[in-house]
Amino acid sequence: MESTEYAVVGAGLSGAATAWQLAARGHDVALLERSTPANDAGSSHGSARIFRYAYPDEFYTGLVQEAKTGWDELARLSGKQLITPAGAVDYGAIRQPERLAAVLQARGIDHELLSAEEARRRWPQIAFDTQVLWHPGAGVIDAHESVAAMVDQATGHGAALSTNWAVASITASNRGYLLTSEDGRSLQAANVIVAAGGWLPQLLGNLALPSSFMGSMPRFEVRQEQAYHFPYADGDHTASPWPTFIHKREGWQAYGLPGGRDAGFRGQKIAQYNGGKILPSAADQDGQINPDNRRRVIEYVEQYLPGLIPEPYAETTCLFTNTPTEDFILDRAGGITILSPCSGHGAKFAPLIGQLAADLATGAGPVPDQFRLAFQAGPAAVGAHA
Repeated sequence: MESTEYAVVGAGLSGAATAWQLAARGHDVALLERSTPANDAGSSHGSARIFRYAYPDEFYTGLVQEAKTGWDELARLSGKQLITPAGAVDYGAIRQPERLAAVLQARGIDHELLSAEEARRRWPQIAFDTQVLWHPGAGVIDAHESVAAMVDQATGHGAALSTNWAVASITASNRGYLLTSEDGRSLQAANVIVAAGGWLPQLLGNLALPSSFMGSMPRFEVRQEQAYHFPYADGDHTASPWPTFIHKREGWQAYGLPGGRDAGFRGQKIAQYNGGKILPSAADQDGQINPDNRRRVIEYVEQYLPGLIPEPYAETTCLFTNTPTEDFILDRAGGITILSPCSGHGAKFAPLIGQLAADLATGAGPVPDQFRLAFQAGPAAVGAHA
């Protein structure tokens, strides 16, 4: 039977980042992916994820600053531009631009707080309804290319990538853990890092984890999100470049970003945040767009985004795996590390998450208390960080 020191389950952004960090430190690593890295059935595919610094508390903003160091290193090592500059605008009655601005001020991050009128003059393609926070350091992450770059780094340091290796169970053995695939293959590992994304809820019951650890696990909510690409009304958006945006008002939260390669570089990707149906796990996704959601997003574009033609020319689904507090999970029991940087805002932290997961799995260092299960189960959990 094949064996390894560390088995990483899942080759999305977080799993690929963890495998890269472990292999770069000289560890024997097997990276197991149920399909192929950054495949369309997961949460790490495509060319368009938002990179931003704006959060309502300094904790996550500070982590973005740390993560940017990892992104810069990965860009240098791969020779690829993985984050395209675009800047970001945040607005809406419950987005609290003033609070976001105070956090960026405290962290020394370049930003401006604009009136709605000032912002409309700068970006006439958006109908702002409140004050607007602008921070130019934001951009668009190419998720697929980022995963590919991290997998390349991992394998370049000796990690073994196995595709079409869907883990069905992880059981304790006298040499650590026995991983069994859905088609009957097996692998022996001294340590396991589970970065299974939307498949985690389905897999949890088949992991050799203590009942006390399982009892503190939060309730995961997997959503089949829906995103739409709308064409630019002027046909040439270079005259007035589009920023990424987050718009939160009562009863509605939307986000948008330049669609990049996914949209043929000719449209904006728009979605309702957490607007998709709830699934038991990623295994239950059907890839079907809800017509009511499509109608709501089209109506939103008609009202708030005059710079777009309100007729989507492409649409897709993807997975969000949410925790009740929107905090990530990064914790360990025995030799199993559970890793879920989720709730729709985890992509931007990938290089840092990989470092933290490697630290935790090897005992080289701590992780923030906010990611540990005991903290999230206690009264200090606050939530709503996106």
